[in-house]
Amino acid sequence: MKEIKTRSGCPVSYTLDFLGDKWTLLILRDMVISDKSTYGEFLASEEKIATNILADRLTTLEQYGFVTKKVSPDKKSKLLYNLTEKGIALVPIIMEMGIWGSVFNPPGLNKQLLDQLTTDKDGTIRNFQQKLKDRLLQAS
Repeated sequence: MKEIKTRSGCPVSYTLDFLGDKWTLLILRDMVISDKSTYGEFLASEEKIATNILADRLTTLEQYGFVTKKVSPDKKSKLLYNLTEKGIALVPIIMEMGIWGSVFNPPGLNKQLLDQLTTDKDGTIRNFQQKLKDRLLQAS
């Protein structure tokens, strides 16, 4: 298992030890906002992650309990990734980052999602988290 060494007891530093690279949050974003769950779907993202980096980040996310991996019932050669409770707990952070990025780098999030977050942030986040929890239950 790839070991992540924490640099200090600071909670921000601890979070960055897991999520502070260029790609991990984008994979999580795709799982939360775009309902992506397969290697191929992640590869198709606009940012064009390299295959070796994607494989490494998915393995790390699984090893540290952010995602689970399961063989697809439709195709045995395809793996499905789902967020765990630990990963689902990151939804508010991902949404806040999306809002921040939308303000300082328009157009940002798609308009419908941004409108939902603007009018009912807590409810929108709860809805995303519930959908992900339901998917996790179906996968087990």
